[in-house]
Amino acid sequence: MLNPLSQVQLETLTLWYLVQHSLSSFYKIHSHYPQLSEALRSNQFPTWQALGIHKNHLQRFQEFHTAEGQKKFQQCLHAIEYSCDFLITHTETDYPQQLQPYSDKPPILFGQGDIQALHQPQVAIVGSRKPSPHGRQVAYDFAFYLSEQGFYINSGLAQGIDEAAHQAALKHQRTIAVMGTGLDQTYPSQHQALRQDILSNGGAVISEFLPNTPPLQHHFPRRNRIVSGLSLGVIVAEATLKSGSLITAKIAAEQGKAVFAIPGHIYGDFHQGCHQLIREGAILIDHPLQVIEDLALPTQWQSAKKNPAAPENMQEPIGIPEHLQALYQQLDWAGQTLDQLALLTQLDAAALTSQLMELELLGLAMQQAGCYLRCRSGK
Repeated sequence: MLNPLSQVQLETLTLWYLVQHSLSSFYKIHSHYPQLSEALRSNQFPTWQALGIHKNHLQRFQEFHTAEGQKKFQQCLHAIEYSCDFLITHTETDYPQQLQPYSDKPPILFGQGDIQALHQPQVAIVGSRKPSPHGRQVAYDFAFYLSEQGFYINSGLAQGIDEAAHQAALKHQRTIAVMGTGLDQTYPSQHQALRQDILSNGGAVISEFLPNTPPLQHHFPRRNRIVSGLSLGVIVAEATLKSGSLITAKIAAEQGKAVFAIPGHIYGDFHQGCHQLIREGAILIDHPLQVIEDLALPTQWQSAKKNPAAPENMQEPIGIPEHLQALYQQLDWAGQTLDQLALLTQLDAAALTSQLMELELLGLAMQQAGCYLRCRSGK
């Protein structure tokens, strides 16, 4: 059950409800008003018009300030409270830092399960909804290996490759599903049991969509940008030339993420999408260890080859001193400069470097190529 919403969460949620998932309208309004509460007042209708907000959103804004409109909004709030374990907005420290650089990041995430899963190092595995038996097995094997090494596997809960990846990562209790619907429903419906397994095994299920949002076709490319955005890299396990997973790969490349493609038989239609990605510059892989090596991740995963116990040891929870928690939440698995961290934390140079040194001594952070990044899971 969802905890009571803060004022900031409620205001963000209200605006998201009024613009009905429109990123352009949300951020246009959000950037115009120093205080979001001001944007929601009934006398701001002329300002919304002047900002060029879509007529559907303007109509919803007017309806919102009627008794019937308030009743509908309260029904939405009740549905959120019932279907969510957590809700995080883009201005909160619990928001996944790996999404923050993107102008089209979801301003709000609705979630079930363990919120801390979102802050763990993730690799996305995507591919065809109707894979060959070989493709399904490859996706399973790669997800099993990478989750064993400490990565969370994230995917879209779809049939085929997504399903195989989630099932394999469940063996090590490390998987995250990103939905293209509201959390009050499961798509496809036959994956209800898989979804519950994810929640029962330390994973998370998230969505940017409000309750009662159906599985419309244009929602899935939106979902895919979150799948890739959360991840250090995206693996396309098997895909035809018309596979929707190629859209995820394109988004990942635009986000600056590593894109990996697993090759197959040159005469097999199942593999032509992967071959096309390789021709366009995706990294060819035939073993999951190559993902770890090509991501150039330091310490824990590389040392796992020398220390077989490392994958388990590195997942042991470690306490984070209270005065370091805010900084730790700003760190990600890709690395940020001192200037970037100073902007995010508002700490002066002396305090920032001192806290970073403490995190390094605790084994929670490290420096690589002038950037600071997380080293292990903190609770």
